[in-house]
Amino acid sequence: MTSPENKLRVLILCTGNSARSQMAEGLLRHIGGARYEVFSAGTKPVGVNPVAIEAMREVGIDISAQRSKSVAEFAGQKFATVITVCDNAAEECPIFPGAPQRAHWSLPDPAAVTGIQEEKLGVFRKVRDELERRILSFVNSGVSGAHS
Repeated sequence: MTSPENKLRVLILCTGNSARSQMAEGLLRHIGGARYEVFSAGTKPVGVNPVAIEAMREVGIDISAQRSKSVAEFAGQKFATVITVCDNAAEECPIFPGAPQRAHWSLPDPAAVTGIQEEKLGVFRKVRDELERRILSFVNSGVSGAHS
């Protein structure tokens, strides 16, 4: 579905809406620009992870003002594409009206990593870079429901 401004509406889901989906939201908004209206949510939102904010800041994208949201906030809304970035969210993803395209990108949860700050940041960087690769492919495919 497109918004009144003809933007493609995209919803990115994960469980906690703290890291992967937050980084993906920031990346798609940055890379896709005016073509997309981007949202992220979680099946069990827990707040934006500060290490995700730091990893994104390193590439010049500020997600510090984003907030963790429940998928319930988007019930009944229409989206051109729903992207799940973790297996739990893919299994628990609700049905959205209008039969949106669905894509599933199974990515490890960087927030689950333990260790010193630099080790954690390293994992967040890897996930961020993989999200960037997939989002570039998604945007460059020219179709709203690209799968990769």
